[in-house]
Amino acid sequence: MSVEPEPGLVESLDLWRHLPAEQQPAWPDPAAVADATAQLACEPPLVFAGEADVLTQRLAAAGRGEAFLLQGGDCAETFADVTADNIRNKIKTILQMAVVLTYGASLPIVKMGRMAGQYAKPRSSDVETRDGVTLPAYRGDAVNAHDFTPDARRPDPFRMLAAYHRSSATLNLIRAFTQGGFADLRRVHEWNRGFTANPAYARYEHLAGEIDRAIRFMAAAGADFDALRTVEFFSSHEALLLDYERPLTRIDSRTGTAYDCSAHFIWIGERTRQLDGAHVDFLSRVRNPIGVKLGPGTTPDDALALMDKLNPDDEPGRLTFITRMGASRIRDALPPLVEKVTSSGRPVTWVSDPMHGNTITSASGYKTRRLEDVLDEVRGFFEVHRAAGSVPGGVHVELTGDDVTEVLGGSEQIDDEGLARRYETLVDPRLNHQQSLEMAFQVAEMLRER
Repeated sequence: MSVEPEPGLVESLDLWRHLPAEQQPAWPDPAAVADATAQLACEPPLVFAGEADVLTQRLAAAGRGEAFLLQGGDCAETFADVTADNIRNKIKTILQMAVVLTYGASLPIVKMGRMAGQYAKPRSSDVETRDGVTLPAYRGDAVNAHDFTPDARRPDPFRMLAAYHRSSATLNLIRAFTQGGFADLRRVHEWNRGFTANPAYARYEHLAGEIDRAIRFMAAAGADFDALRTVEFFSSHEALLLDYERPLTRIDSRTGTAYDCSAHFIWIGERTRQLDGAHVDFLSRVRNPIGVKLGPGTTPDDALALMDKLNPDDEPGRLTFITRMGASRIRDALPPLVEKVTSSGRPVTWVSDPMHGNTITSASGYKTRRLEDVLDEVRGFFEVHRAAGSVPGGVHVELTGDDVTEVLGGSEQIDDEGLARRYETLVDPRLNHQQSLEMAFQVAEMLRER
């Protein structure tokens, strides 16, 4: 039997339309927007409310130090990259990282992909100029195309439908891989097949051998391995395009409350977290677990006000603060926030995004990051929480399962010249497979020290 929504709930989901909405495309044809969003509203949900509720419980455990969140995937997904190989390699990389963290820290790892919806990106400018020609900025494949032509850069609301269908295909593959035996913990060696041999690979193989021996011991002792066959894997993306999120928001028949069924977990970016803005208002009205990115300019009062607005009932696991300070500022900017929030006694799950605050331009002109800066920000994140007596609950990483060369450093010592070998991202640089494993080993050591 369905539960009716509270009076006024459906109407309240559209109040954001009367508020300032940052980072939205300048759609040239309002009638086309109405048509595209009406079609989206008729599509089936991509995820289910009950799955989002399970994730809320898992994030609550991470906030208490009883689990740890590993969230990873592309800076911006592209339509062209929705292939079985690309999706499988990303899942393999996250599974491998999770095994390293689980075995190294003896903690359950909550696995979440920046996948199946990360098709829109905020930009610092609405336009881009090349050789005297000015066109709309590329805002992700859900809005326009990357090619620098007037037709490609024209915002097209029907691309949101294409993003929906590719998200659906991605989720189908994720569920097949994680529920059909591919993710079985007894296959830890097989996850390395197809990746280039390197020092991180060798270290992982050694750990996989230890896991094999532990599993053989448990088998000899009569252990039941059904729980090892499948893994929980959740989807997430930045809830940037409100014209996409609103049509995919549905009323849960169990509870009569609203869930954004575009993903299990959605977050508000640093550029769109205005307290009186459309994004905060809209996400305050859905029941998903949600995140907010906090940059170095965030004040303790900002953090408390966001808690008041987004989690007034203080539900554990409902609200995650994702800090993106930069390695040079994390140890100064984060303590006042953590101390004020911790002293309030209210539940928040703290997660480190060590990527976005450490972006630089290389001498050869590539947008890049240094792996040592990424790891140093995570170390600073752990140090601040240790000093405050609070819990570092997870990491949020831009990564790919491919052997790209977009981030400097690592055991392969990618240098400025090496960036040109396989620099493939259209927006921000990502850790490659080897660098992702290196990071996992480093974070596992930090978790053990915690």
